[in-house]
Amino acid sequence: MERPVVVGVDGSDGSLAALDWAVEEAARLRLSLRVVHASLWERYEGSMPSFTGQRPEEELAEQRIITSSEQRARRLSPELRVDAVTLPDEAVATLVKESRGAAVLVTGSSGRGAVKGFLLGSVSLAVAGRADCPVVVVRGEERNIKGVGDRVVVGVGEADEAAAAVRFALREAEARGCELQAVRTWRAPQPSADPLIVLDSTAVAYEEQATAVLDEVLEEAMAEHPTVSVTRTVLEGPPHRMLLDPAADADLLVLGATRRQGRFGLQLGRVNHTALHRAACPVAVVPHQ
Repeated sequence: MERPVVVGVDGSDGSLAALDWAVEEAARLRLSLRVVHASLWERYEGSMPSFTGQRPEEELAEQRIITSSEQRARRLSPELRVDAVTLPDEAVATLVKESRGAAVLVTGSSGRGAVKGFLLGSVSLAVAGRADCPVVVVRGEERNIKGVGDRVVVGVGEADEAAAAVRFALREAEARGCELQAVRTWRAPQPSADPLIVLDSTAVAYEEQATAVLDEVLEEAMAEHPTVSVTRTVLEGPPHRMLLDPAADADLLVLGATRRQGRFGLQLGRVNHTALHRAACPVAVVPHQ
C-alpha cells in the first residue's frame, strides 16, 4: 500500500509553511497527501450533547483549521490526492501514531504556542525524536524553504547508522533534480607531543578515515540513484557546528537519528538538536533502527 506524505496543521504560520512544503513534496514524489489536525476538543467534548442545538465556537474553530488547510492544499496542487482529518488526541501522540503509516511526516518549526523565530516548537522536537518515519521540520529562511538553492545536504555519521539518511537524501535530490552534498566531519585528538607531528600524521589519518567512511556509505546507495550528482565534503570540527555552513545555502539538510530499542523519551543527539534549532533550511531527521 502506498504511504502518503503526512503534514500536521494547527492554524499557525509555521504549520501553513509546513503544509505548502508538504504539498510540493507529495507532488514531487507522486504520493498522496494526508493533512492531520489534532484536537483535544473532539476527545473531551465530542460525545457531549448540545442543549442549544448549536456547535460550540471551539469546535467551529477547529473545523475551520482543517477545512481551510484542505482547501489550500487543493488550490496549490489541484491534481494532488488530499485526505484531511481531525483526530481526537494531543498533537505529539497523534503525529507519532501517523508516522507509522507515512512515507514522510512534515511539521512546522513552531506552533501557536511558540515564540516565532526563537525556539523550535515542543511538538516538532518531540515528533522528530520519536517518529517511525523521516520527519521534516520546515524552518529557516524563505529562500531555503522555497528550494532555490538546488542542493540537498546530508550529514554522514558512522557507516552502520548513516545508510537510511543517505538513501533518503539521494531520493530527495533525485526528485528535485538537484545535486547532493555529502558531508562528514572529523576531529583529531588533542596533541600530547609535538603538534607538528600530529598535523603531519594523525590529522591526515583522521581525514583519510572520514573520506573512506563517505565512500563506503555512498557507494551502494548511489547505485540506486545513478542520475544524482554527488559531491563529497570532509570538514574538520564538531559536526553540530560544521553542518550549519553547508546548510545555509541548501534546500534541505538530512540527518540520521538512531532509535534505541527499549529507550524512552527523545532520541536525538546534539547534531540533531542544533540543526533543528539553528539551521537556515528545512531539516529532515531520518530514523535508523
